[in-house]
Amino acid sequence: MINEIDFDISFRKELNNRMDHRPKAEAEAMDVELPEIPMLALTPRDAFYGEVELSVKHQSHYRNEGDLAKGGASMHLSTKRKDSCSIAAFERAKRLIPGGVNSPVRAFSSVDLTPVFAARAQGARVFDIDGNEFIDYIGSWGPLILGHAHPEVVEAIREAASRGTSFGLSTEIEIKMAEWICRSMPSIEMVRMVNSGTEASMSALRLARGYTKRQKIVKFQGGYHGHADALLIKSGSGAATLGLPDSPGVPDSVAAHTLTAPYNSMDSVRFLFEQYGEQIAAVIVEPVAGNMGVIPPAPGFLHGLREITKQYGSLFIFDEVMTGYRVGFHGAQGLYGIDPDLTCLGKIIGGGLPVGAYGGKREIMEQVAPVGPIYQAGTLSGNPLAMAAGYTTLRLLEEPGLYEELDRKTTRLAEGFAQNAKLAGIPLKINRVGSMFSAFFSEQEVVDYDTAKGSNMQLFKAYYAAMLEHGILTAPTPYEVSFVSAAHSDEDIERTISAHYQALNKISNKG
Repeated sequence: MINEIDFDISFRKELNNRMDHRPKAEAEAMDVELPEIPMLALTPRDAFYGEVELSVKHQSHYRNEGDLAKGGASMHLSTKRKDSCSIAAFERAKRLIPGGVNSPVRAFSSVDLTPVFAARAQGARVFDIDGNEFIDYIGSWGPLILGHAHPEVVEAIREAASRGTSFGLSTEIEIKMAEWICRSMPSIEMVRMVNSGTEASMSALRLARGYTKRQKIVKFQGGYHGHADALLIKSGSGAATLGLPDSPGVPDSVAAHTLTAPYNSMDSVRFLFEQYGEQIAAVIVEPVAGNMGVIPPAPGFLHGLREITKQYGSLFIFDEVMTGYRVGFHGAQGLYGIDPDLTCLGKIIGGGLPVGAYGGKREIMEQVAPVGPIYQAGTLSGNPLAMAAGYTTLRLLEEPGLYEELDRKTTRLAEGFAQNAKLAGIPLKINRVGSMFSAFFSEQEVVDYDTAKGSNMQLFKAYYAAMLEHGILTAPTPYEVSFVSAAHSDEDIERTISAHYQALNKISNKG
C-alpha cells in the first residue's frame, strides 16, 4: 500500500509558474486542480499531466510497467522503502564477497544506506528484491541509454546465444561493429575489441608507450580510466606533481611514470610538458569528466591538450568509455570538434554486456599484434553476445531525434532541480552534458576534483535517502554520474522533479 503524499502548496504554485515555459497544449493540460492521489502514483493519462505525445520511434517500449497496469492501478513507487530482504542479502554477500559487492559503489557506503538489490528492470524502472519500484537514473552506470531490457536488444542477445555463446574464433558481427564504430567516431580508422573500459585504457596506454618509445603519461586528478596500476594514481599538493599510488599494491616505480594535473588546468599541463615533455608518451583525459561527478571541459581546454601533445610528439587519448555515444552519436570528439590519436570506448557499445574497445589512427593501430609488435589479446574479446547487443544498440541510436529528445528531457530535469533548490534556499549546482548529470550541494561552481570534493556530503546523504524513499534511484554519491535514458518519459521527469522538491524541503526543514 502506498502512503499518501501531500503536495506542498508552494510547489503547486511553482508548477503553475512553470507552465509559461511549456508548450501551450501541455500548459492547458496542467491547468486543472491537482488530483487527490499520491504524487508518485500518477499515470500518463492523469489530468495532471495530460496526454503526452512521445516523439521517438520504439517509444512503446519506454512506457513503464507501472504505467501499463490494468485498470489504471497505480505504480508501486513507495514513499517508505522496504529493505528487510536487501539487508539479509547484504549480510549473506558480505560473508562471501569483499564488502558484499563486486564493485565498491554498489555498497551505498557513501550514503550510509542498505544497498539496493535488483530483481529485474524494464524501461526506466528497477524493481528490487523487497518489491520496491524505482525510477532509475543509474542505468547500469551508463550502458543502458535505451533503457532496461529494450526488446530489440534482448532479442539480439537471445538470437546470438542460440547460435553459440562464444567461439574463440572470428565472427562477422565483429566486422559489422568495427565498421559502425569507424564510421561514427571521426578519429577512429581501426579498432580492437576488448572486454572492459579498464582493458581499453590499459591497452591504449601500452600502445602509446610502444609507439612513442616513451614511458611517462599525463592523467588528471579525479579522472578514472579503470583500475590498471598506471591509472590508479592521485595528485598530491601543488599545481601538478609526480603521481603517488592511490591504492596499496601499486608499485612506486609504476606510479612514478604517471604525472597528474588538475582537470581544466592548462597551466599545470604546460608545466609538466616543460619539465618532462620529451618523456611523455601520452595524455589521457575524459573529455567530460565523469568520475568526480560531471565536470564539463573549460573552453579551450581540450583544444589546448590537442595542441600541446602535437607540439611535443605525444599521443592524445580520449577516454570515451562514458561519453562515447552518450553525449552524441559521434561522441565527445564530435561534440567538441577534437581529433584524438586514440579513443577508448565501452559501456554503450556493449548494450549492457561486458565490452571495451580502443581505436585510432591506422598508423598507430597497425603496431598492435599480430601485425605489429605490441601485444594484446583476450579470450572473450569481441564475444558474439556483446557484439550483438552493442550493434543493435548503435543501430537504434541513429534514429532521428533521439539525442535531441534526451537533451530536452535532461535539460528539463536540470532546470527543475535548480528551480527547486532556489525555492528551498539550498545551494545546489547541477552539472550536465547531454544526458549525463550530477548534483553538488555547493556554493561554488564545480570545475575540478578539488571543488567537487568541497561539496556538502552530509546534505547529499540526507537528500539521497529522501529521494530513495520517494522511489528515485540516482548515483549514491555526488562523484558519480546519473543518466537519463530514452526510456524516461516526460512523466518520469516530472515525478522526479516533484520528489526532488519534497526531498529538498525535508532536508531544509531539518536544517
